[in-house]
Amino acid sequence: MKKTHTVMQPDLQGLEITKGELKALSGISVNAVIRPFKLRKVFQEVFTSIVVLVLLILSCLLLILCFPTYRIILIIIHLFFAIALVFEDFKKIFITRKNKHFVSLIDDVERYNSVIKSIDINDQIEAAGNPGVKLKDRERVIQALRLTREDIVRALKTEKIIRENQAFINLNPDLFANNLKALTALQVDEKASEYGRILNEALQIGMSIQDEMKHLKGEQFNE
Repeated sequence: MKKTHTVMQPDLQGLEITKGELKALSGISVNAVIRPFKLRKVFQEVFTSIVVLVLLILSCLLLILCFPTYRIILIIIHLFFAIALVFEDFKKIFITRKNKHFVSLIDDVERYNSVIKSIDINDQIEAAGNPGVKLKDRERVIQALRLTREDIVRALKTEKIIRENQAFINLNPDLFANNLKALTALQVDEKASEYGRILNEALQIGMSIQDEMKHLKGEQFNE
């Protein structure tokens, strides 16, 4: 049976921040960092690499037994992959430690995208014949998400500029102005409503981004 593809509502299209856009804005791939950057996660990464290294060694030994004439070439090839694997792990740890603010922003991006996904699923349920789940004040919710997206994009661009130009932030403090006031103005009293929940989530993401920007700004002034 052919699976039908449901297209997002027009007002949701283009709001999601994809991995490709995230890399273009920040200059760093999501796969280039360890998340969450905790000791347990680092150990998991290292353990996985050790398992792969063991498999490489076994593969090398097996191939040498089968093709002893090419043992030098086989050793060189496997050694190359082993070094590349170890280098990749060290690179991930280094990039993650050096760009903790970027890692925090990735978390904000994922939370933001999850809000959009929840609205999309809600739209699909409504389209399936359930008008009772229709999102109230949809235009204001979408407006809140657009403002949040602007903040995330600004934060990613600013983080990249600071990372690549250490003195830049001291000359351009205006880059830290965001839309937090506008988001706050959109907040509603109906916290229990679906609209209030989504709008509050957008507000929390905006506040999280503002905190990251303050930390970045403070670190630059202290250097």
